[in-house]
Amino acid sequence: MTVYQIITNEYLVRVRLFIIVFTLIPAFAISQNKKKADKPQYRNLFKEAGYSQIDIDKKLTKAYYDIFEGPNKVYFEEGDSLGYVSDVKNKDARTEGMSYGMMAAVQLNKKEVFDRLWRWSVKYMQHQDGSREAYFAWSVNPQTKKQNSPGSASDGELYYITSLLFASNKWGNDTGINYYKEARRILDAMWKKDGTGNIYNIINTEHKQISFVPEGGGYNWTDPSYHVPAFYEIWALYAKDGHEQFYKECADVSRNFLHKACHPVTGLNSDYTEFNGEPHPTPWMPPGFRYDSWRVPMNIAMDYTWYGKDKKWQEDYTERFQNFLRSKGLDTYQDQFNLDGSTPDFILQAGSVKKLRHSIGLVATAATASLVNKDKASMDFVHAVWNAKLEPYEDGYFDPYYDGLMYLFSLMHLSGKYQIIVPEIK
Repeated sequence: MTVYQIITNEYLVRVRLFIIVFTLIPAFAISQNKKKADKPQYRNLFKEAGYSQIDIDKKLTKAYYDIFEGPNKVYFEEGDSLGYVSDVKNKDARTEGMSYGMMAAVQLNKKEVFDRLWRWSVKYMQHQDGSREAYFAWSVNPQTKKQNSPGSASDGELYYITSLLFASNKWGNDTGINYYKEARRILDAMWKKDGTGNIYNIINTEHKQISFVPEGGGYNWTDPSYHVPAFYEIWALYAKDGHEQFYKECADVSRNFLHKACHPVTGLNSDYTEFNGEPHPTPWMPPGFRYDSWRVPMNIAMDYTWYGKDKKWQEDYTERFQNFLRSKGLDTYQDQFNLDGSTPDFILQAGSVKKLRHSIGLVATAATASLVNKDKASMDFVHAVWNAKLEPYEDGYFDPYYDGLMYLFSLMHLSGKYQIIVPEIK
């Protein structure tokens, strides 16, 4: 080979390398930009509204303290390893509050609180055998430890599973509790429940929607506030139980369900509905927007932030919903409505109190809708929850449990602290 050929070949190699590199760089950049675009952007709406990060952190810290540690707390520890969240006005511990407490704990990195709540749930609420095996009694007397009802409320299992998957991602599974194994135990048991003993899957498998309760007739209708499509996406990513496609389909079905369940003008939904979104009356309550329904705008805001797969409808919904509340007075709108926005004849009581009020729980969840509503005027709702105080109302009524947990979740969402928890990279 001549010197000329060697030089020529070396030149051609360099040219080829040059072409390859400059072909790959744009592709790599596009790939990285796509990953960045796909990653949720957790907005700090309080900061956008003009509040300082120091004050935002203080407000969130105080809210957690008030609910979990302060004189009016709803979280109580037992011995050196157990703890429970109590609906103090009803004097019970509920899977709703226990699993909400776990979700707050994993989001805010409170591992000991998370572990105590989970151990108490397993010891006193989870069925260890029989047709309900691995499901949870939705209400337990925290003093006697007796189950007030052995049946499950499906949203409890929904939050337990998701918070356990997040804990597995955040803390691993070798620090005393195998969180992933515990999540899979519930899911695997769920898939074995085919109606034997009148106990079913948490999700109505025909309609691909979460049931009101996974047993008896409650399997055949639903609660719109239990529809958290973002959680199904989490299951599809991290449960790894072979039902990934089903969970993805459930997420899409829930999004479409909410289109039908929410009133086309007011955005209000009924606490209970059929699977087609039509209101479902019960012997104890006629259709209406009440306490359960407060959670719907927050769930929609979460799905919008985490996955953004239904943005157009969600933006329209939040604009309708907030405009309706504003029409009733930003500082005075009440907490229960007929779906057309009129005042209901039936008022659902809270504990022993039957009264319409401007509840901080609804003020809180309504504010999360501002994460979705593009109208700058919606910042008024953010300022409203910022100025709200978790304290007794003028008539003395106080609910640090439900009002308090909705308030805490709202502050977490609006400060960007309620996130998808991905596995730690080691």
